[in-house]
Amino acid sequence: MEKLFFSENQNNQILAVIIPAYRCARQITDVLRSIPPYITHIIIVDDASPDNLADEITELQDERIQYIRHQQNQGVGGAMMTGYKQALSLDAHIIIKMDGDGQMDARYLPALIAPLLSGQADFAKGNRFLHLNDLGQMPKLRLIGNFGLTFLTKLASGYWQIFDPNNGFIAIHREALSLINSKNIHPRYFFESSLLIELNKIRAVVVDVSMPARYGNEISSLSITHSLFNFPFNLLKGLVRRIFRQYFLYDFTAVSLFLTLSFILMLFGGLWGSYHWYLSIETNTAATTGTVMLAVLPVILGFQLLVQAIVLDIQNRPKFPIQQQKWLNSQHTQLAETIGVDQATHSTHQQK
Repeated sequence: MEKLFFSENQNNQILAVIIPAYRCARQITDVLRSIPPYITHIIIVDDASPDNLADEITELQDERIQYIRHQQNQGVGGAMMTGYKQALSLDAHIIIKMDGDGQMDARYLPALIAPLLSGQADFAKGNRFLHLNDLGQMPKLRLIGNFGLTFLTKLASGYWQIFDPNNGFIAIHREALSLINSKNIHPRYFFESSLLIELNKIRAVVVDVSMPARYGNEISSLSITHSLFNFPFNLLKGLVRRIFRQYFLYDFTAVSLFLTLSFILMLFGGLWGSYHWYLSIETNTAATTGTVMLAVLPVILGFQLLVQAIVLDIQNRPKFPIQQQKWLNSQHTQLAETIGVDQATHSTHQQK
């Protein structure tokens, strides 16, 4: 039923590309020309770019292009939320993000949107790390930072199966996008990570799509120092909120129990060990074996429970796409209405 439904309807999908544009007047023409004709709408959000971006866009005379300009710079996240709002108003089914600097190869658009068209996912993103031979093109500092941020993003978002979380070549289905709280989306470079955190809240299915790294002579406006200080802090907040919401506020599972016991045991072991370590220094008397074991065993057991909680959290990823859920709900509603009509007709015949 699933394959039949999507094979019949995927050709009717309205596809939109959003380009958050800032200081990319030199590359924007080539990017726009590379976008294939099956893309219905191209939404360019000029994020108060100081160059001649508007002139370059006007020269193309592509009827698919819709140009929106911010009077003040709002960051990539702010530009994307403007574009998302416009795409939803155009009834787009699948909305794709492409940057205006040419780093995203339009030849990989079919691979990116295929999981959404087939109903296998609600959100797809590029993964440059599956092309190991092409990673040499990525700047070394950015490569190292990406490895660290990937692990932290896995923790914060709950999508342990993904890699390269800051890859901006992404596509989202309108059913998932319409459920996201836009107020929680970060307006600037934390946009992709904050989007993943919000997607987990609605239990959207996320997949990686392999594509090579592509770097030219473009200049990134992302500050490495700013990222090192701000990304970990924002990801830590996202982790705490996700754990509290997913395992304590809306549900209580084995993960909740393991985390609670782990916290209590490790706290007790740490406080007990610290107190008796302090006493041994003050009295110049070595702690007994029993005292040491009472400190060590709770910490070890608490750590084991924490690891088990992480294992269960890894297994607890969303598996059923939102777009399929909505379709199935509509089918159930239609079936219920049909049964109701049949029963009413049958009762009428019986009365006669």
